[in-house]
Amino acid sequence: MAAEEEGGKVAGAAEEAYSEYLRGRSLKGFLYRKWLLYPRIIHRLDGRILDFGCGIGDFLACCRNAVGVDSNPHNVAVCLKRGLDATVVRDRRLPFADRHFSGVVMDNVLEHIPGPEVVETMREVLRVLMPGGTLVIGMPGPRGYAADEDHRCFYTEGELIRLMGSFACVRRKIFHAPFYFPPLGRCLRQYCLYVFFQAPPVASPDNVTEEGQKVRIEA
Repeated sequence: MAAEEEGGKVAGAAEEAYSEYLRGRSLKGFLYRKWLLYPRIIHRLDGRILDFGCGIGDFLACCRNAVGVDSNPHNVAVCLKRGLDATVVRDRRLPFADRHFSGVVMDNVLEHIPGPEVVETMREVLRVLMPGGTLVIGMPGPRGYAADEDHRCFYTEGELIRLMGSFACVRRKIFHAPFYFPPLGRCLRQYCLYVFFQAPPVASPDNVTEEGQKVRIEA
């Protein structure tokens, strides 16, 4: 019991430290996301939107028809103080009905999920996403991935597309931020890839293929 309590304290301290790290990011970065990045994402979304891994709520503040979930209670506390709709989730179970959202955003989230948990996580995401809905996944480049100790799995563009293809998700659009120049990802921490996927027309997230599960690269 003492070991479990100590482990809980360590995890809680790590969550608090990560939330402080998010709050300490630069004003320039916040303005870039608010005025340049998020509008590129939001204009391709409609209806109810889920921000999966909402952090401290920057995307929620820009997309008023969105609700957020995060595993870090300190992040969610910040969101609530900002008047945003956010909920703490544990064990990857989302507190929403099937097919509840027309769009889901996972902005710099998938790389935080340990490889063995990715399939179950994506099944749950697709459960709450309407058939044919839009799933947006943002991934850091190599420099951004290496800059965060909490990152677990790195995905190239091809690996991400093959992984989501194993769930019968179809790639619809790709953009690189701040602009397309892949070599920049090796030296600019903020360089990211964004892929818009269309969810399967029939909700069948259990049909992930073995090939898709092998796409992941363990950190």
